[in-house]
Amino acid sequence: MAYIETEVYQNEQRIEEKGTHRRAGQIKILIADDHVLIREGLKKILKSASDINVVSEAQDAQEVFDQLGKNEVDVVVLDISFPGKSGLEILKDLKQQYPKLPVLILSMHPEDRFATRSFKAGAAGYITKDSAAEELIRAIRKVVDSRKYVSSSLAENLAFNLESDAGKPLHETLSDREYQVLCMIAMGKTVKNIAAELSLSINTINTYRARVLEKMKMTKDAELIRYALQNRLVE
Repeated sequence: MAYIETEVYQNEQRIEEKGTHRRAGQIKILIADDHVLIREGLKKILKSASDINVVSEAQDAQEVFDQLGKNEVDVVVLDISFPGKSGLEILKDLKQQYPKLPVLILSMHPEDRFATRSFKAGAAGYITKDSAAEELIRAIRKVVDSRKYVSSSLAENLAFNLESDAGKPLHETLSDREYQVLCMIAMGKTVKNIAAELSLSINTINTYRARVLEKMKMTKDAELIRYALQNRLVE
């Protein structure tokens, strides 16, 4: 798989311990997350890195592109969960308008749920919100150097998925939005709750639900929930 890289970890560590970076000057960051506390926390973490500077932030899809029109940045740190247009949809739009701009996905979801979809959509890296601060900084430096960032555990999962691609699970046939709706149904959320959280109409969510059931060859939510739990798509 193109985005799985083999590296000498010890050499990378020595470079980072010296505080060096391949690019001259500071790395300019755009943080895109709809939660103020998350953005403030990330800015506080990144202040510890002398070569990283948060120059702008955004709380929704429109603001992401507004800020990119005003500020030149080296990398976008993008949350995968947004109301309305999802982070994956924003990522695809970003790669169309700014194909060379690296995007690091920051997510509350475990790697095995959205990482593969993120890379297919053009992400340069995927990191969870419970990762150590040092890992976030390392990931930013790596994607700015035109490399992909994957954790060792994710690399193993990606390799395994590549080998077993012939037996693709049913949920891999879903679109990104359908997959998101599936996970939310499996978490016990009602159609009304999902519609409110995604800023979509109830009719739209019902349409997605119907498509999910059809593609998954199921007839009711209980089957979706059972499938999601068995395949570790939700806790």
